[in-house]
Amino acid sequence: MRKNSIKNTRINMEVQRELSEIIRTEVKDPGLGSAMVTVVSVEVTPDLKYCKAYISVLGSEEAARNALLGLNRAVGFIRKELAGRVNLRNTPELKFILDQSIEYGVHMSRLIDDVTGGMTTDSQGDQGEDSRDGDDWDQD
Repeated sequence: MRKNSIKNTRINMEVQRELSEIIRTEVKDPGLGSAMVTVVSVEVTPDLKYCKAYISVLGSEEAARNALLGLNRAVGFIRKELAGRVNLRNTPELKFILDQSIEYGVHMSRLIDDVTGGMTTDSQGDQGEDSRDGDDWDQD
């Protein structure tokens, strides 16, 4: 089975959906606390032995580290729950990886808004100066 085959893509989507549900409803680790953990993407190897789960945590960097530690402590429980919910030949070993792409995107969006915010006010002021009434052209 190829890495990007349709079957592997479906398995990735199903594992991602179930991991999100398990983390949201079943995991009671104090490391997660009130942090909002999102499973961004999942990559299951074609032999179904290993799974990389990319997670994003809303909050501070410390909250993200604590959430990652909490998930790593609960990896056995999560894997057992995943085995009961997803019918696979092998239940993959889970590895959680912190993905900061969403946070990076929000930061870049703020920077772009800051830069373009200054440009729009300058360009609007220039347009007002160039507008003329029709009466000015009739005078000799």
